[in-house]
Amino acid sequence: MFPPDNVWNKPIDKLPVHPNSEAFVSAVGPTRGLHPDFSAGGGGIPFVTVEAGQPTVPVTFGSAGESDPGPYPIPPDAPIEGGADRHILVLDRSSCLLYELYSAYPETNGGWRAGSGAVFDLRSNRLRPAGWTSADAAGFAILPGLVRYDEVASGEIRHAIRMTVPQTRREYLWPARHFASSLTGAQYPPMGLRFRLKASFDISPFPEDVQVILRALKKYGMFVSDNGSAWYLTGAPDPRWNDDTLHRLQEVSGSNFEAVDENSLMLDPNSGVAPVRIAPQGQPAPPLRRKQ
Repeated sequence: MFPPDNVWNKPIDKLPVHPNSEAFVSAVGPTRGLHPDFSAGGGGIPFVTVEAGQPTVPVTFGSAGESDPGPYPIPPDAPIEGGADRHILVLDRSSCLLYELYSAYPETNGGWRAGSGAVFDLRSNRLRPAGWTSADAAGFAILPGLVRYDEVASGEIRHAIRMTVPQTRREYLWPARHFASSLTGAQYPPMGLRFRLKASFDISPFPEDVQVILRALKKYGMFVSDNGSAWYLTGAPDPRWNDDTLHRLQEVSGSNFEAVDENSLMLDPNSGVAPVRIAPQGQPAPPLRRKQ
């Protein structure tokens, strides 16, 4: 999802470690284990796909000033995330448009009310307006960052993964667009910070499906996207998941991660496009160019 040159799809295994990495890891929890926030039994954030002609319905928003107005093509049986967040994610395959709602509740007229909502063109690198939320606290699209079963079954995840941490800073880093905290301490990770699994971490003892996820965390990392539990990876529910093997992820502790400095990837603060080539650590960056 998103163009190939989008920052979500850009490997970051060669980027330098963030100078404040140790403090960030300590704030999140170095002894806390990685946790799969998705399962075979319905845990995670579900999504639904629709095609051209799906009827649209009205949506009203609590944060209307930072939400994309309706109508949205939400089918009557759209799955709603369990728990307090109640996300709804709708992917229109015909238009490559992604519609996402936070805190969504059905209305008697067939419409919906929601805390916030956003529409993303998955063919575009355009970001939300600066300072705007989305259905996610960081102003991100949610679906492109989910761990999905079909990707794992294919043997490779080729994008960064969404994650949550207990406390964030009152700040956001590109490509995030929004913060959701009053904390100002330098030890707290800002929204949009990217962590990766250390290259030295041995993934060979893990089952193959878990290795697929761990390889992605080494190559693409994970974005701080919301306040929540420590080191929670977000995925989509699927009855084909093997929950016993997924729980092996908890053997990976916070101390096995490091924060990444992504400054060299930003070509335009209002776009998610990243350089075509990335210099290895300790080498001069190659000439930057925009992909047409």
